[in-house]
Amino acid sequence: MIKHNCVSTLNSVIKRNVKKNMSLLAGITMVSALVLTGCGKKVAVSRDVVGDGSNNEVVTEQTTRDTHPYDISLTFTGDINLAEGEPTTKELDKNDGDITKCISPELIKYMKDADITLVNNEFCYSDRGEPLANKMWTFRAKPERAKVLNSLGVDVVQLANNHVYDYGEDAINDTFAALEAVGIPYVGAGKDLDEAMKPYYKTVDGKKIAIVSASRAEKYKMTPQATESTPGILRCYDTELFIQTIKEAKENADYVIAVVHWGTEHTTVLEDVQRSTARDYIDAGADIIIGGHSHCLQGIEYYDDKPIFYSLGNFIFDMSNSATHIAYIVKMDFVNDTGECTVYPVIISGYLPYFMGPDEGTSLLNSLSPQCDDLEITPEGTGKLYFNLTDDNYESKQ
Repeated sequence: MIKHNCVSTLNSVIKRNVKKNMSLLAGITMVSALVLTGCGKKVAVSRDVVGDGSNNEVVTEQTTRDTHPYDISLTFTGDINLAEGEPTTKELDKNDGDITKCISPELIKYMKDADITLVNNEFCYSDRGEPLANKMWTFRAKPERAKVLNSLGVDVVQLANNHVYDYGEDAINDTFAALEAVGIPYVGAGKDLDEAMKPYYKTVDGKKIAIVSASRAEKYKMTPQATESTPGILRCYDTELFIQTIKEAKENADYVIAVVHWGTEHTTVLEDVQRSTARDYIDAGADIIIGGHSHCLQGIEYYDDKPIFYSLGNFIFDMSNSATHIAYIVKMDFVNDTGECTVYPVIISGYLPYFMGPDEGTSLLNSLSPQCDDLEITPEGTGKLYFNLTDDNYESKQ
């Protein structure tokens, strides 16, 4: 693994010589063209054709990456729970349903300023359905609560989790409708399997971003996978379908973020399968892995020069376990083939998130497990990571 300081834009040169009978050579024709490769990447091609007008020629092509400048910002947070009767929702109701009165304006500004902000929506929006039998914790919010996402600056929600189906088929369909009503796309669940597997796409500064999501969070599998005719989530206990989704996204986008609901709740200890499948997802084309479900912080690793954030912890959630009251937000800036991640430590106070101060933030980042040697801790108590956004490692495996 290379040291992840700022990585300059990579210019690759490909030369191709084609010979068709070298007996006669005369005249030179210069042809320049701009072509598009698979996923919208621009490549400048300079072609020299040497020949006499017959079929005898030598062609030399030189290809370089597009150097068009771009600057893209993405923000990812942990789990949110706005279900009725929960402390988070009671606090919201005390403030007339205005989330901006519950959370610091500075934090909301970070979310709104990003080109794409994603949260894990860990409940359903519905007035219908009954709690799933034998399920200890079930969460359901009124459909009108979905507008809170707009106030937070959320652009897309992850639904591949173990609570979106807590109140059955009618309730998950109501969830889709509630999100659509406020203009919030969702990923990792759908009215059928095709929709559950569908990547979320957004083009920013000429670059196409794809986000895909799946879940392997339940020891007792109560949240169904969508089928050809029934709603549900995309599961990744068997990774075949999720890897298929990642590969599709890679063919159609410049950058792919895989968001996975996995691991064991209330622990900072990784399962072996988190590490192994994260590598599988990067091999399939994911550029970044964002994890959640444990409600606790889990650390950061690199694989093939790509970052894996195993669990961001909670964001807006009501839990008494003090280990669930610390979290981090990941802000990513994609600038000219270099990824810069800023890790913002967060304290959950009164079940609502606030940025930590420098000392608390530094302590939190130093406690992460696994600990990433390349994580630079700033005087402000935030973390910095850099990684290469070029596709060279991925392409070499294909």
